[in-house]
Amino acid sequence: MRGFKGPVAPSIHAPSKRSQIGVDWFAFFLADAQVGFGPFLTVYLTSEKWTNADIGIVLTVGSLIALLGQLPAGALVDAVGRERTLAATCTLIVGATAFSIAIWPTFYAVFLAQVFHSGASVVIGPALAAISLGLVGHNLIGERLGRNARFSSLGSMFAAASMGACGYYLSSQAVFFVSAAMTIPAVMALYLIQPSDFHREELEPKPEPEYHPLHAAKTIISKRPLLILAASVGLFHLANAAVLPLAANLITLRSSRAATVLVALCIIVPQFIVALISPWMGRYGDQHGRRPLLLLGFAALPVRAVLFSYSSDPIVMVAIQLLDGISASALGVLVAGVVADVTQDSGNFNLALGFVGVSMGLGASISTTLAGEIALHFGTSAAFLTLAVIGLIAFLVVTLAMPETRNIEEPVGE
Repeated sequence: MRGFKGPVAPSIHAPSKRSQIGVDWFAFFLADAQVGFGPFLTVYLTSEKWTNADIGIVLTVGSLIALLGQLPAGALVDAVGRERTLAATCTLIVGATAFSIAIWPTFYAVFLAQVFHSGASVVIGPALAAISLGLVGHNLIGERLGRNARFSSLGSMFAAASMGACGYYLSSQAVFFVSAAMTIPAVMALYLIQPSDFHREELEPKPEPEYHPLHAAKTIISKRPLLILAASVGLFHLANAAVLPLAANLITLRSSRAATVLVALCIIVPQFIVALISPWMGRYGDQHGRRPLLLLGFAALPVRAVLFSYSSDPIVMVAIQLLDGISASALGVLVAGVVADVTQDSGNFNLALGFVGVSMGLGASISTTLAGEIALHFGTSAAFLTLAVIGLIAFLVVTLAMPETRNIEEPVGE
């Protein structure tokens, strides 16, 4: 399977149950492995007597590579193909970096591990999206992405609970041994996927023209809906990324004794909503168009930010996070669906996905600094209201400029 850089004929052919289960469990175990590289990394390095400055350096290098690697990773998946092999290789690299961090918590070893981890992770995302597209085709991609989101959320919730228990009862180091171990069933799940289920046979690749990255880049930049999507999701993440940190800060100030549990619930509640409704959102987008639910996801953000600005009860703040689950479900499933729609005739799906990912990353990277400065000088309520205004602008961009990209006249199933 040579990557989806060229047009792929729409198909309603359904892959085997075994292949579908393989993608499900790959998403689950991959999320398990990746959870360890979040807050648990900071906890572990702090327990190893690292300074805040050194922790900041290794986290920053990972974020920079994740941001700058989006476009090259998408181009790599398009050009090389063999998405399953790429995903398996990069997943094993993630496991190796987790093991390395566990046994060598020195600055240079962890720095190098972060470089390799971020470089591998940035390839896994488009590879998984390409595998999903290859299995079900454009007509059913929404529901498949919804299933990916469901199993990823379930994996994140399971990992957060199990790794938290490991850290509490064993040690912070144990979390990274668990992360490394989870990559083994993830790779095994990949090889449940049957090559014969792909629209382009992986065992007998067809001859294709040479891949030209510059030509591919010009092609995606010429697509107006893709540019509108990139701008709108960039604004969305500029508003969204700082909302939870600000809310966590307020919860800690107002309920210090229960802060850890309440902040954990602020993370788990949206994940539960994502697991619950993502497949339905993907199915609805396939059958009725992606724009209505995409608008719902964008609309939920400014409402959430405004509610946080006026809320003083930590329990209510946890409940407000239900709206984050709606936004996460809609954007997590439908953004990639829109990219698949826009690139259906010209290909370069993974490069286009990377282009949108760069916009997301830029918005998110600015968000926390912007909100922090506003909160410092004008107060937290002003920061929330500023984020709400940015989120409203993102919603208006989608409402006024973003067309429906799904051709709902095409059949979506047999």
